[in-house]
Amino acid sequence: MPVPLPRLFDYLPVENETIPAPGSRVLVPFGRRRLIGLVLGHGSAQSGVELKRIEQVVDHDLIDPNLLELAHWCRHYYCFPPGELINLLLPVALRRVKPFRQPPPDGLALTEAGSRADLARAPKQADIRSRLEQGPKARDELLEAGASAALLRRMQSDGLVQPVAAPMERALVPGPDLNAEQRMAVAAILRARRQYSAFLLAGVTGSGKTEVYLRAARRLLAGHRQILVLVPEIGLTPQLVRRIEARLGHRAMTYHSGMSDGERLVCWQAARDGSARVIVGTRSAVFLPLKHPGLIVVDEEHDGSFKQQEGARYQGRDVAVLRARMQQVPIVLGSATPALESLHNVAQGRYRQLRLSERAGSAVEPSWKVMDQRGSQGELDTALVAVIQRHLDDQGQVLLYRNRRGYAPVLMCNSCGWQADCERCSAHLTWHRVGARLQCHHCGATRAQPPRCPDCGAPDLVPLGAGTERLESLLAAQFPATPVYRVDRDSMTGKNDFEALLEKVRSGQPCILVGTQMLAKGHHLPNVTLAAVMDVDQALFSADFRAPERLGQAVSQVAGRSGRGHKAGEFILQTRHPEHPLLAELRQGDYLGFAGKLLAERRAADLPPATALALVRAEAHQTEPARAFLKRAAGLLRGRGLTIAGPIPAIMSRRAGYWRFQLWVQSRERSVLANQLSGHLESLHKLPEARKVRWHIDMDPAEF
Repeated sequence: MPVPLPRLFDYLPVENETIPAPGSRVLVPFGRRRLIGLVLGHGSAQSGVELKRIEQVVDHDLIDPNLLELAHWCRHYYCFPPGELINLLLPVALRRVKPFRQPPPDGLALTEAGSRADLARAPKQADIRSRLEQGPKARDELLEAGASAALLRRMQSDGLVQPVAAPMERALVPGPDLNAEQRMAVAAILRARRQYSAFLLAGVTGSGKTEVYLRAARRLLAGHRQILVLVPEIGLTPQLVRRIEARLGHRAMTYHSGMSDGERLVCWQAARDGSARVIVGTRSAVFLPLKHPGLIVVDEEHDGSFKQQEGARYQGRDVAVLRARMQQVPIVLGSATPALESLHNVAQGRYRQLRLSERAGSAVEPSWKVMDQRGSQGELDTALVAVIQRHLDDQGQVLLYRNRRGYAPVLMCNSCGWQADCERCSAHLTWHRVGARLQCHHCGATRAQPPRCPDCGAPDLVPLGAGTERLESLLAAQFPATPVYRVDRDSMTGKNDFEALLEKVRSGQPCILVGTQMLAKGHHLPNVTLAAVMDVDQALFSADFRAPERLGQAVSQVAGRSGRGHKAGEFILQTRHPEHPLLAELRQGDYLGFAGKLLAERRAADLPPATALALVRAEAHQTEPARAFLKRAAGLLRGRGLTIAGPIPAIMSRRAGYWRFQLWVQSRERSVLANQLSGHLESLHKLPEARKVRWHIDMDPAEF
């Protein structure tokens, strides 16, 4: 049942009907409501216990046994209430009591009236007609070609086009020739095509990892198998989808949170009946029903977006590996900067590593330079400005990575030292000059910029530090003849804004890109010849033991955006601590060597992935209820083969008005940790202190 309680519920079958099989979708009374539930199993009713009856079996055998088994494992391992299974296994449209009206077909075809119509004065409609004269097209294909949704609706209402099922076939575009390493990787994957095998495809940026996936996928498609490609973020989807469709000759259906309920339902049904041969989705797509699974690919497998941070807190990459094992298909985890967990699994013999050590084609790795910022004045270093100018003069493009949105991370009074802080979080408010507002990037609280200091009344409030908004302003003033594009969540608000910008950048004209993590992820920008990471020092001294790994990944990914075309690339790392040993390792340009040393440090410190770790988190408006609950929880769990530390404050001790504390629960045996926590889930819920706090268990946490 879709309720946050750690238990299942018993019902009698519909009177005079057979017992519905596990995986059936049913309509049941629940208190004063009627809800959609999933049947998970059968049993005999205890005598003297009154049970309600299922009202209706909506769908028999909707979820296949393999997928149910996967969901059961996730519930046990990740310690979440069974009700979360509904959210994982069913799209929103199938969770509703009221039947969801089937969305119209997602393709368009020309009608006879459309073929005969005089469109001389309607050039946009004439362009759509010329495309449809070649045969039916998917709506999204027409939208990407420049048509608007309103225009397509008008043509349909005028009877010029009609909805039809979008064709699944696409024109096949041959890819580039593979080098020896790529061919060996494809051969290894195909040798395992009828069995489970996990491959870590570790290739330097630009080494052609995607071509390896696609060559293997093409062979498996020929055997009528389905391909599931998981990507970390929606922003990567359009670029990857077009490339996949061209290489495989099949339409790629997508599945992610940015789609409407109807669109998600269409993809879910097509995956289940096998008509969707290629599916590209974010982490939730790992639970799609697949009729004929053949290959699972996790692209950019290191990315933190694969970890769900609320509700069922599962790790999409790890669930994908388990699903591949259950369904006996190969899985490929691809990254230039693999997660330490994946490298640990290689060392343990669970994964097989495939190396791509050279960039594909004629591109070469960029040259690296560490730029010492000590003594530099202002937010834009003069030495960096000179390098940017040199690359722009050579008709190159420049990419600057700064992982801070807004104009300045701190607004301070120059007279008394007052700082703009969030009233609900242990954090400063970020000043956004656009809109003259102060915003907390943790809880979202916003307030107007004060005209004077609230403490002393002085008018001289000064912004400290530089976010992407400030850098955009400084760069525009420094290079007035060059377009400066800002890429962050504040500037890329429209559904297609990011993709439209990437198309503009790929035209090749000199420009400067300044942005956050959105810029560092998997984008092929062949004209970028200079990439720079600005101000890495905060990550060097973080309390989070994962910070060095994330820093290494971000630096290596940004460096990999440079020099992917015919021109040589350059990479600059700005810091006030050039002698730091972490940076000394990174500047070698060998991420795998850097990661190997981090992995050795983790093992020496008994930290993940050498040991299994879970957090029991609690938060409340006052500190004492959260502490009291965690102390009782620690007493319940202690002495069961677990190492427990805490309660200790979270790194951000207060967020959105809640004080946050956590227990660190560790074990050398992952199964011991999961069994103990899952076995005590109901007991934890029954603690009197549990009613006074918000709490959850986070297995394999990514944030602290």
